Formats: sequence, C-alpha cells, structure tokens
Amino acid sequence: MTSPNISFNQIPNSIRKPGRYFEFNNSLAVRTLPSAAARILIIAQKMAAGPAPVNTVLQIFDAETAALQFGRGSQCHRMVVDVLQTNPYARLFVCPVADAAGTAATATITITGTATGAGVLDLNLAGTLVQLPVALGDTPTAIATAVVAAVTARPDLPFSATNVVGVVTLTARNLGTVGNSLRASATPTAASVTAVVSAFASGATDPDITAALAAVQSGGHEIIVVPYQASTQLQALRTHLNFVSGPMEQRSAIGVFGLTGTLSAATTLAAALNSERLTGALLPGSFTPAEEVAAAYAALIAAEEDPARPLNTLVLTSVQAPPIASRMTRTEQETALANGITPLEVQPGEQVGVVRAITTYTLNPLGVADISYLDLTTVRTLDYVRRAVRERVTLRFPREKLSERTAARVRSEVLDVLVKLEELEIVEAVNANKPALVVERATVDPNRLNVRIPVDVVNGLHVLAGRIDLLL
Repeated sequence: MTSPNISFNQIPNSIRKPGRYFEFNNSLAVRTLPSAAARILIIAQKMAAGPAPVNTVLQIFDAETAALQFGRGSQCHRMVVDVLQTNPYARLFVCPVADAAGTAATATITITGTATGAGVLDLNLAGTLVQLPVALGDTPTAIATAVVAAVTARPDLPFSATNVVGVVTLTARNLGTVGNSLRASATPTAASVTAVVSAFASGATDPDITAALAAVQSGGHEIIVVPYQASTQLQALRTHLNFVSGPMEQRSAIGVFGLTGTLSAATTLAAALNSERLTGALLPGSFTPAEEVAAAYAALIAAEEDPARPLNTLVLTSVQAPPIASRMTRTEQETALANGITPLEVQPGEQVGVVRAITTYTLNPLGVADISYLDLTTVRTLDYVRRAVRERVTLRFPREKLSERTAARVRSEVLDVLVKLEELEIVEAVNANKPALVVERATVDPNRLNVRIPVDVVNGLHVLAGRIDLLL
C-alpha cells in the first residue's frame, strides 16, 4: 500500500544542506467539538439622552452601563437587565436604534374620592410592585401626587408620570407601538377611594431596523432579540436571519420575540412569519413588558449550550406571573404549539417557565403542514452540526490538494465528527446512516468536493402517553 506523501508548510523540498529540520503542524491538534456558547444581540430603541451611537454594536457587561449608554428605562436598558437576571454569564451585545418620528403610548390612572379611612394604594407598574400609604383625608390630587413621586423615584420603569387634578398620565419613555403592550394597575384599600387605570394606547410608528440589521450582518451573533410584536420588523429580521444563516454566509442565528397579548393575535403573527429561525414566547396578561419577556427567553436559550436539549420547565426568573384569569389553559397552550408559538406557563411558586420551545415554522413552501422544524432544538442542532463539520475540515485541510485520496480522508474526518456528536447525544444512528455519507469529486468543478451528510437529530422527550387498564 502506498503511503500518502507528507507535505510541509515551511520546509522546502529543495534543501541541499545536510541537517535535521522539523516544523510544527497544529492542523491535527484539535479532536474535540467546538463550543456551542451563543452570543445574544439586542436590537432595540435607546433614548435621546443615551450617548451610544445608533446602529453600532456595543458589548455590555452590566445593567448600569446599559442605563448610561442607552438611557435609563429605555428598551435597550430594560432588556439588558432581564437578560442578565436570567443568565448572568450571557455574552451580551446591543445595537441601539433611535425612536422613529412617532408618538408615545400613554395610559391614565384616575383617582376619585377623598379617603374616609387609612389604607394603601397597591400599584403594579410594568411588573414593579409598589405600596403607597393613604391617610385619612387624602384627596385625589394628593394620592395622585404620591403616585407620580413613586414613578419618578423609579427611573428604570418604562414610563414617566405626570398629575393633573387626580389624573396620573403614564407616558412610555420610547415612542412607538411597543409601548401599547405596557401594563399598570392600581388597587386602593382606603375607604371611599377608587382608582381606574386605562390601557396603554396611541403609541405609533416603530423604527425601521433594516439599517441596524445591515450593520450587524458580519457580527456572527447567534441569538438576536427584538422588542417588536409587529410583522414588519419581524419579517425584516427573518430576511436577515435567512441571509446570515444561509449556505454562503454560514453565520447561523435565530431571532427571538415576546408577546403578552392575546393568543389569537400571537398565532396570526406567527402565520405571517412561518420561519424556522424565529421563535416567539407568549405570556398573556403579564405585567412584565413583552420586550423583557423576549430578553429573558433569549437568555434561557443562550444558557443551554447543548443544542439538542429541550428548554421545557426552565424558568424566566425576571418575568412576573400574570393574573390567574389571564393564564392559558392546557387547551390554549396546545393551540399555541400547533400554530408556531411557544407558550409560557406559571409553575409552582408563581414562577414563569417554558412549556416547549418551538419555531414559527408550520407550513412548507407549498402550504402543507410540516413538523420538520417544529422544535427550536432542530435548527439549533443542524446549525451546530454544520459548524462542527466546517471547523474540523478547515482545521485538517487548510491547504489541501485534491487527488483521488482526498475524498476518503475528508469522509473520515466528517464521520469522526458525527461519532463525537453521537456520543454527546446531539445526533444518533450514525452507524446506520454511514452508507449515506458521501464525499465525491464534483463533475463541473475540478477543484471541488461535494459532501452529503445524513444527520438524524436527537429529539426531545416531550410526550409520554400511557393507558391505564382498570382491573376488578
């Protein structure tokens, strides 16, 4: 059997002087798989007071830096807080965008009645709980003034507050429709005092994020999270994800968004996206803003470095459980899962956890129901397999000649990667699928090898069905 020729990178074949010459070759050194650590990129709105330049990526390590750079209480700042609370070790980046020339969402808290007894005013301000004392004789104006002071003392809130004769107006810090999903409540216990809270509304005109997406095309961030719940921005994100994750760019990424509205609105949005690279988490009625739900969900995804392991039951620590009346039933959760939406549920201890992380992909290009990309783990596993194979081949064959021997050597390395992936239970049935692993020379390009890699991804254990037979 003829031995393969040994090639040298630094020692020329034309040496005449006698000697013993040795060079170092590290192309065979790495035999392990690459890390699956994911970088999170937040694309969201800053405030005008934040000095960070728009459409420029900054790496962020702590929430206080985010407050200083993007404006305290801005979308960027609050999403950073939620990521770091859920996953303190997240590799986090932010690309801020400016508010569009739109309007800010507003809501009102209307206080009526002079207190005929002492009590408290329980406030839920976008997930922040506040209790204000109400004294005997307090007027609506006095109580409303205390509410404004409470909001002003908490600049991390997503809105500011003003008071006119007992009517508190809450105004979102960022302009646009995202503010319409904010929530607040006020419950007085003092006798003769009432409080009526209107829904946030009138927020209009979100920014165009295409410039930000263009600015991060070469960044290689694996998870991109946005605050938006509108098809315009999410379809732009889908286009970006398809481009950077395609076979030419190969910087695989997924997009994450959050929803706190109705199940009907969520499933309608998912149908307009239908992408294996977009995943949206739904928690109807939560006082935690939707953009913060999205940030916490993205942080959970990044924390799980095994791409094949389901996220079922993992807790979004920074997200507040919604009122009982707003929580989805099992039937509603099933509807969400059948229509491309990841449902969140309240677990024991009033903790919010993932039911099953899925993508918005439900139909193939012909409009036929398709479960091939149902679970988020599927596309994450495929991305990881591609990366592992690509890195191994790059390491082993950086300057390789293409001869009759080359295909077998490449096939051996690809097979070794698959075996190691099987050992980690990321793929399975490697030996059974081994005959389908093909490496062959291209017929149209003499400098090209074509490779077909069968990948049987490991699925999650989501359902255990049993029958109980009654015996008398």
